[in-house]
Amino acid sequence: MSSRVSDLLGGLAPSATLAVDAKAKALKAAGEPVIGYGAGEPDFPTPAHIVEAAAKACYDPSNHKYTPTAGLADLRDAIVFKSKRDSGLDVSANQILVTNGGKHAVATTFMTLLNPGDEVLIPAPYWTTYPESVYLAGGVAVPVMTSDADGFRVTVDELEKARTAKTKLLVFVSPSNPTGAVVRPDDVAAIGRWAAEHDIWVMADEIYEHLVYGDATHVSMPVVAPELGDRWIVVNGVAKTYAMTGWRIGWMIGPPDVMQAAVNYQSQTTSNIGNISQRAAVAALNGDLSAVAEMRSAFDRRRRLMTSMLNAIDGVSCAEPEGAFYCYPNVQGLLGRSLGGAVATTSSELAANLLESIKVAVVPGEAFGTPGYFRLSYALGDDDLKEGLERLAGLVNAG
Repeated sequence: MSSRVSDLLGGLAPSATLAVDAKAKALKAAGEPVIGYGAGEPDFPTPAHIVEAAAKACYDPSNHKYTPTAGLADLRDAIVFKSKRDSGLDVSANQILVTNGGKHAVATTFMTLLNPGDEVLIPAPYWTTYPESVYLAGGVAVPVMTSDADGFRVTVDELEKARTAKTKLLVFVSPSNPTGAVVRPDDVAAIGRWAAEHDIWVMADEIYEHLVYGDATHVSMPVVAPELGDRWIVVNGVAKTYAMTGWRIGWMIGPPDVMQAAVNYQSQTTSNIGNISQRAAVAALNGDLSAVAEMRSAFDRRRRLMTSMLNAIDGVSCAEPEGAFYCYPNVQGLLGRSLGGAVATTSSELAANLLESIKVAVVPGEAFGTPGYFRLSYALGDDDLKEGLERLAGLVNAG
């Protein structure tokens, strides 16, 4: 019997992170004491001045109508301002498309640039969406393996080994989801020069740009590698920086001819993004970064706490992340052991066992291209953070 859905969507994997989060929330709603480390979502409310701007915008009739597909002029101007302020990236409004969150910007980038069979280099561990979005655009995702010994930072040598005549684009993300790795500025520049030398496009995902800790520094590849010319796309959004995941505002920035094609595509799919959310984003980007600094301080404290608690568990090792809000521990030392009467041979099985036995939800490394690991978000309350890891430690100690 033939499938009732298209072959294209029949071959599409669901978002593992959203699936874990949905299952955890469903169990919690049913009264289970679940602690979820799955979602990459700040536990803070959106800052009040942003919410107030949105509430005011609801009463302006101009926001009740269609607006330009590329985004409100005020928001595109705010993105121009923010890009220069935060990373030194000089762009103009005609280089910007406002999208339905950062994920939409990623998918639109691939749809705009890729032809069938084009290869896309994606350093692993990678965000689950990248290879699936490449697949939807007809491209071929090529994972480039990194190692925890090198802090999961991709190198020019690793990229060069994966390059072929079909390589069209490199996905570059720093800070990284899921590892929290931050590539050093000199290495970012070197990777950019390598891409330019081989006429490879770069999509730089800068969604976690403000969430860096200690001595780590975020730089924008087009700024530190001007050799790229105009063969780059920057994707970003307000979700992680301003605790606005539910507002669904992202954007992509690139050369005008490519961006016009992206606008045309969006005009035939979603049209303009919700005006109230756009007005909220204007307030976010034009405001100061004080609320961001407060959230970053809390994340900094939690990353150190989570790392130390994970490393205290027998069979678990975790490098301290330098950015984003995830730990990515190696849990291979827990595989093949009896934990609560169950024995898991893969990190995926182990994650299922933890949800069943101690009501702790994590995302297994299989979702990110590197089995044997877990991704745990520390963007949750301190009490829950500690409680979940204490449950895990108790399970391991009990054998």
